[in-house]
Order: sequence, then structure tokens, then C-alpha cells
Amino acid sequence: MGIMGCQYASLLLSGTAPSLELSAVTRIGRNQKGWERQELPPEFPVFQSGKELIDKAEVDAVIVATPHYDHEFEVIPCLRKGIHVLCEKPLGAHILQAERMIQEESQTSAVFAIMLQQRAAFQYQKLREIVRSGKYGKVRRFNWIVTDWYRPDAYYHSSAWRATWAKEGGGVLLNQATHNIDIIQWIFGMPEYVMAFCKEGRWHSIEVEDDATIYMEFPDGVNGIFTTSTGDRPGVNRLEIDMDRAQIVCEDEKICIQEPGRETKCFTETVTMKKQRNLYEIMLNNFAAVIQGKDKLIAPGREGMTSLMMINAIYLSSWRKQIVNFPLRGEEYLREFGKKLK
Repeated sequence: MGIMGCQYASLLLSGTAPSLELSAVTRIGRNQKGWERQELPPEFPVFQSGKELIDKAEVDAVIVATPHYDHEFEVIPCLRKGIHVLCEKPLGAHILQAERMIQEESQTSAVFAIMLQQRAAFQYQKLREIVRSGKYGKVRRFNWIVTDWYRPDAYYHSSAWRATWAKEGGGVLLNQATHNIDIIQWIFGMPEYVMAFCKEGRWHSIEVEDDATIYMEFPDGVNGIFTTSTGDRPGVNRLEIDMDRAQIVCEDEKICIQEPGRETKCFTETVTMKKQRNLYEIMLNNFAAVIQGKDKLIAPGREGMTSLMMINAIYLSSWRKQIVNFPLRGEEYLREFGKKLK
């Protein structure tokens, strides 16, 4: 029960997901001490580890919100017991972990979901609809600058596992921009190759990357550039998509579509999104509805593999200073990652 675990528990206790009832938690992290006295009913079951909770608690479903490397060791035992799982992003620290979880899922009827909640955001759902409709032709290129992931130094010092290769497995790309990488492949598909430039400890005294720029080439000739950072304040979030018959800009939860007219005149349409519900609430309710057989998963657990593979390839490209093609084999990444740890 760290920052995210407490957030999930608070949402469940507040009744925002009526079909889900909080029935047990693990021990509270040192930085969250006092939370349980304020939030949990007296004599509420608090287990000392994820393993103890999985083995002893009478639960239908588990939310896994532990450090990245640990996801595999909680997800797999749950699936083996037929317990439904909602796992925090990323699926793991490297794609071999993801492969083992997906293999386990294939042998159970339990629901396996991942918290890639940006898929539930209206602006990205609308962008995906526009791009895939063919109304404006094909995508030519895109450029996405996401520098509103600002984190102060105190954030990185809040837990011993943060901002280390050995315990977190990466920096801004694996921890924050996983969401953006997921949206890229969700809208545009999987790239053919990437060339990446990751800056480690550029803005903070950390060993992992806090600044990155990635070039992507797709099989149909589309190219994209993605830039992200945790060092800019306040930062921006601006996605530009050039299509055959329109230029689309998504910023501040608004979508602006410019269509060329005769001579230099352009026709501009602005799509303003309706007020968005809490994305975590949407995902929790979707998880419950799927368990009840009433819906389809917004983000199936196995789809967390794609963004994780892209991030592993990005790291590999930056370390080697060369292009990395897809698909990426997990053994190849782990060999290079081992050198990085040394």
C-alpha cells in the first residue's frame, strides 16, 4: 500500500465503483503511515505481504500496485488461483516478464486487465476514431511533446525503488510516459523501428532517464517523433497529426482540425471534449463489468506487452546508439540490460 495502493483503496471505499468492495489490503508503506487509521474500518484485514493476501484472503479480484519488477510475482499466483487481476502499468520491467504473465492468462478464465487509463480519455478515443475512420486520408506524420510529467527531486527520494535500473527498471518512459507510448501504438499501430536518445539524470540526481526523444518509422511510411521529460515546469502536452487532407492538433483536452480549402483558406473545426469522469473510476467500473460479463476490457492485460516492448526497444536504441527493429526479443534486451546494471 504505497501511493497508488492507497489511492485505489480510497476510491473503493468512497463507493465510486459500486460493484467492487474493498475487503483486504497489504501492509501500509512507510510514507503512507496513518492512512489506515483515517480510512479503514476497525479490525479491517491488513496482510503483511501480497503473497499472504493472495494465499489467505477470501477475494474475487486483486489490484496489483507494487514496484514494476514485482508485478509478475503477484499477477501469476492470482491467475493460477482463478483470481481476477487489475495490474498497474507497466506490465513489468521487461518483456520476458510480460510474456510469462500472458502465458499464464491463456490457461485461466480469470479476467486480466492493466491500468492504462488514458485509453478512457475522450480526446484519445476521439483521435483514434478520426485517424482510423479514413475521413481525412492516411496519416503522414505525427509529433507529440509531453513535458507535463514534471516531478520534483522529492518524488524520486520518496521510495528506495524509484529511479533505479535495478529496482524500477527505467525512468520517465517506463513510469510516466508508458501511457503515451500505449496511446501511440493504440492509435497508429506498431512501429517498424525506433531510434532513441534518452538523457539519464539530466534534470534530477538519478541514474535513469528523465528526458527522452524518440523517432519512429512505421511500415506504411508514417513517421513520428515523441519527446517527454519530468524536468520541465509547467510543460506542455501537444500532439500534432498531419494527414492527407487535414492537420489535427490535440492540446488541453481539445482537438482542432484544419482542412485546406481553395488557395490559402483553411476550414477549422474545434472539438471540445465533454467533462471527463475520473479515469481510474472508469477503469475500475469497466473491470467489474467485465467480471460480471457485461462489458469488454478497455485495456486487456496482454496489450500491456506492446508499450513495454516499445520502451525496452527505446532503451536499447539509446544505449547502443543505433536503430532497433521490431519485434524485439526479450533475451536480447536482457543481455544489454545486464551490461547496464554492471
